[in-house]
Amino acid sequence: MTSDPILRALGASALLMLSSYLRAETPADTSAESSSKLATVVVTASPLTTDPDALATIVDVVARDEVLRQGGANLADSLRDVPGVTGTGFAAGASRPVIRGFDAQRVRTLEDGVGSFDVSDVGPDHGVPIDPLSSQQVEVVRGAATLRYGSQAIGGVVNSINNRVPTQLPDAPISGEATGLYGSNANTGQGSLLLDGRAGDFALHADGFIRHADDYDIPGGTQANSFLRGDGYSFGSSYFFGPQSDQSHLGLAVIHYDAKYGIPSDTTYIDMRQTKELLRSSFAIDAGALKTLTVEGGYGDYQHTENNPDGSVNSTFKDQEWDARAETLFGAIGPLSQSALGMQFQHKNFSALGEDRGYLFPTLTESQALFAFTEAPLAHALKLQLGARIEHVKVDGTPISNQAVSRDFNPASGSLGLVFDASEAVRLGLTASSAARAPAQTELFARGPHDGPGTFETGDPTLGMERANSLEASVRVRGDAVRFDGSLWGTKFNNYIYGRLTGRTCDEDNMCVSDDSQEFKELFYTQAAAKFYGAEAKLTWTFYDGPTGQFGSEILGDYVRAKFDEGGNVPRIPPYHVGVGLNWSHQHFDASVLAKYSGAQNDVAAAETPTSGFLSLDAECGWRSLSRPGLEFVLIGRNLTDSTQRDAVAFNKDVVVLPGRDVRLLARLNF
Repeated sequence: MTSDPILRALGASALLMLSSYLRAETPADTSAESSSKLATVVVTASPLTTDPDALATIVDVVARDEVLRQGGANLADSLRDVPGVTGTGFAAGASRPVIRGFDAQRVRTLEDGVGSFDVSDVGPDHGVPIDPLSSQQVEVVRGAATLRYGSQAIGGVVNSINNRVPTQLPDAPISGEATGLYGSNANTGQGSLLLDGRAGDFALHADGFIRHADDYDIPGGTQANSFLRGDGYSFGSSYFFGPQSDQSHLGLAVIHYDAKYGIPSDTTYIDMRQTKELLRSSFAIDAGALKTLTVEGGYGDYQHTENNPDGSVNSTFKDQEWDARAETLFGAIGPLSQSALGMQFQHKNFSALGEDRGYLFPTLTESQALFAFTEAPLAHALKLQLGARIEHVKVDGTPISNQAVSRDFNPASGSLGLVFDASEAVRLGLTASSAARAPAQTELFARGPHDGPGTFETGDPTLGMERANSLEASVRVRGDAVRFDGSLWGTKFNNYIYGRLTGRTCDEDNMCVSDDSQEFKELFYTQAAAKFYGAEAKLTWTFYDGPTGQFGSEILGDYVRAKFDEGGNVPRIPPYHVGVGLNWSHQHFDASVLAKYSGAQNDVAAAETPTSGFLSLDAECGWRSLSRPGLEFVLIGRNLTDSTQRDAVAFNKDVVVLPGRDVRLLARLNF
């Protein structure tokens, strides 16, 4: 890893920009900043609109400010206060987002709409090589996002949006952001530098980040082997051409990521690296109904080693993967107000070496898909939204029988949504969908011990496709002082695929006993009919707006219940969450406090243990300079009561406690 050179470069650049900025004589003009707010724009959920409120389902957006204040090293940390979203919590460097109880093979993690190109769906100890320090915002699409992103998104999508491939030509010749953070728990230090510029018709971008954290503290001690190191950088550029009012662009970026983190339920650590290339382009066509053509894609070369404390390598996981998609956008055609057609191609070449080669032999996954979206007004206040996708998936691998197997699947998915404007302030949505998912490589071909989660896994090469039939109702309220988002949803799964723990333990040669005396928990991939249902809601209310500032409150909550038709509970389902907060903001100060309760999880599957509930108290206080705009300092407190917390969906929850009290200082400069 190149931590020291990157740290020196980031530090020198940040200090240089800070000193030159503080020497500036131009007084601040804060009137525009304080009186206007940019509209929220999303790009993940639909190719037809960037307005999240125009969709039948709720889409959440976590902006850059909140991403930095959350301060975590993974996408799940950035989404900790989004209703319906939790994390697998396996390690500081490996906590994958969980949406409504769905994770791994049912939630796709993306960077600018292109796959993250990793092996985080192979094991919970494997991280996602996307650091929040590079994210301008993080978007969450709940429910079936298979229509646009494939059958591995049957539970939803988490998309990290950044400017690594610029999609707009900036006005300023150079602008950027420098950040630094120190955290008391784990002696955490991190920094980032983002630069954007313009040279003629070219937009340029560069960024870099570094983070360092020791083993973190827990109530009464330290969580052993929980350290984290990480760094990364990217360089990108786009060329803009065509009429100024409707410009086309073509851009490329090269991205590198390094991380080293401990597995707190073990003595091993993971050393991860990835180099990725991204392509993003949009062409203004304006030929009749055909408006634009967008082409995006990427290639990733990923590798991580699982090492002993002395540095010797147990296993090596490799993934060479590419993802390409094209979308065409059409204007009005007959009764349809707008439509989109697209195609997507994916190729994933996975292999493992060393001890874990026995866990999963090399696999090859390929898919090709066609998809379509359309909208049609049914009345002045009622709009119909339709989507469909047909996909071909081929997975090659070698199960425990040692006979090579090739499986082909043809998932077909569709959705129908209605959006009704009940009034100027209230919008209602109703969505019905039927989405299919092909079994993933691990579910089909796992065949041995996996050291990270401590499981002896056996796949089933005869598994069929699973299908999720869902119904969701949503309500949005947008008033001057009140904002509310709420959803009620239910999903009926046919042939739900899951890892079933038997309660037995095994040695590495698959000699199993009916007690816990052996190293690995026995797990079989199987499928059964299952029902999921739940709710999410978030209310924000500004109850005073006057000379002393704005005072507001928020209430949030979510609930998930999942059980099999034949009886019993689905494994690793998150408990309910309820949060209440207060906030205050003034011209150059803001402060907030949030108390969030995670309920006990007693509805557990066979061979799982219950998880106790806990209360987490968080607070923030920020200061923004009026004379030097763009400079701010934020003091952040997490788990201020130092309560003992365990993640109910984590494989290693019985031996791993989440971090205790942490106080952080964040410094940020925009220029």
